[in-house]
Amino acid sequence: MAILSAINIYPIKSCGGIALEQAQIGPLGLALDRHWMVVDGAGEFLTQRSHARMACIVPRFEEGALLLTAPGMPELQLAAAGEDGASVLVQVWKDRVAALDQGARARQWFSDYLGIDARLVRFDPNATRACNQRWTGEHRATTQFSDGYPLLVIGQASLDDLNARLGAKGAPALPMERFRPNLVIQGLEAYEEDFIDTITLDDGDGGVVTLKLVKPCARCPVPGIDQRTGLRDPQWPDEPLDTLAAYRANPRVGGGLTFGQNAIVVGGMGGRIRAGQACGWELNF
Repeated sequence: MAILSAINIYPIKSCGGIALEQAQIGPLGLALDRHWMVVDGAGEFLTQRSHARMACIVPRFEEGALLLTAPGMPELQLAAAGEDGASVLVQVWKDRVAALDQGARARQWFSDYLGIDARLVRFDPNATRACNQRWTGEHRATTQFSDGYPLLVIGQASLDDLNARLGAKGAPALPMERFRPNLVIQGLEAYEEDFIDTITLDDGDGGVVTLKLVKPCARCPVPGIDQRTGLRDPQWPDEPLDTLAAYRANPRVGGGLTFGQNAIVVGGMGGRIRAGQACGWELNF
């Protein structure tokens, strides 16, 4: 039996995550996931790829506020509902997207922490950012500030297998947080998620949430960054990509090293899912 063992959101793209016991899910994925993003002075998105210390920005929600902490910084408090600031156009990968600036206090805080001119924006609720239909097919899916799709699903057994391979080299095991999944599934075979077409989850109200796994997730170097310190292991700076290169190059994505599956929501919009609940799945062959 497969179990949804963990639910995670990352309110600000490329910053710390929040583990949830339950979450509402809709066409944009989990509520408030990648709803905010940090951009430079030109509106280009910033991530751990170039600013690893973003990993140490820790968000939490409390009494209608989004609270942010980071090493050496005072706590920043923002409205969880978002600030209705100036409308700006920002760049995330190839997409130019409308966003709302989150104000001077946030700009100063992020600029001080990152050492560059940086602003916090939130996704404009009137904007639409389409997923690539080459992968979603008949489904016209949308997302916010994720890399391209509203959900990332990883099987626990896949990480267990990777860690066994790392251990055989003498490298330390990695926690799941390195791969920044939204949903973790326990009870699948290693990499079985590669062959799953749909996952179904009871929404607790008589309905069913249906997820379609649409595209393998090609990994960048971010999983090599310790999400607690923002640093790489100096003894193993090229892991886990070195190990993944030996067996996870995927011709479907131009030889990218894949780990996990991007997913979209195709049924049960607005339903709630819960960590620990059973899930069904159908294979795509």
